Amino acid sequence: MIKAVALVCLVGLAAAGPTVSRSRQEIDDFRTFLESTRRDGSSLENRMASNPLASAWENSGKYEGDIVLDEEQIAALVDDFSSSRNAYIFPNTKWPDNIVVWEFGAGEFTATQELAIINSIDDIERNSCLRFRYRNSADQNFVRLTNRPDGCYASVGYWATRGVHTLNLANGCFNPIIIIHEWLHVLGFLHMQSTYNRDDYVRIAWENIESGKEHNFNKYENNLVSNLQLPYEYTSCMHYGPYGFSINGLPTIEPLRPFEGEMGQLQRVTDLDWLRLNRHYQCSGAWNKDEN
Repeated sequence: MIKAVALVCLVGLAAAGPTVSRSRQEIDDFRTFLESTRRDGSSLENRMASNPLASAWENSGKYEGDIVLDEEQIAALVDDFSSSRNAYIFPNTKWPDNIVVWEFGAGEFTATQELAIINSIDDIERNSCLRFRYRNSADQNFVRLTNRPDGCYASVGYWATRGVHTLNLANGCFNPIIIIHEWLHVLGFLHMQSTYNRDDYVRIAWENIESGKEHNFNKYENNLVSNLQLPYEYTSCMHYGPYGFSINGLPTIEPLRPFEGEMGQLQRVTDLDWLRLNRHYQCSGAWNKDEN
């Protein structure tokens, strides 16, 4: 597969950057940052009050805002960061046979919230060849949906050794596009602006980023990610908005090219979002569809 302009699926994960020598302090700081994303217990409501211009998933306190990291992933990221080789490959993250196994956490959601989640599943099934099946007692690997108050976040991709895969939706996460955004993480996708050549399309305004949060804007190299021969898309439902992790209310990410629509929009899953999903899972006819 040709590797081209935008990140759309997780083949591997590594802190991006040129080959440089890292100091012990830099390595320790990076590890501390990654570990902090696993234990931040602040409520989503409090984070939204601190940065109301960012979306709920950007304000969810995890890696890149809403990505849950396992200990193994943290170790791999730190190893890459410290060795400067940036080449650790995670295993295949597609759900086997294009079937996602899932369950509601017991007593986690209201009937209205459960219906919103089921509607998101129906939407994905309607627009792709993915199918969802409710967990039975024999299933060891599955997604458990929970309603903890700390944010909208999810594990990325399928791991056979993970067991319970996480998808959490706090009460402030029940925008239909946010729910599908988190499902797309579960299905193996990272954020659009993390692609290796994103600097051709956006400027990261490092001067406006909250101190200690800079690693949320890491890139991923082209030997680790593929855009499935589709273009960079500012209006993808997987793209940051302008104000994620802003310390001063000024933009942290700025487009370098004209485009129509809203960067970081929460109104729709775009046609290209659906096409990326279908190509990633080799859905019938996906490679014959025009990108427009």
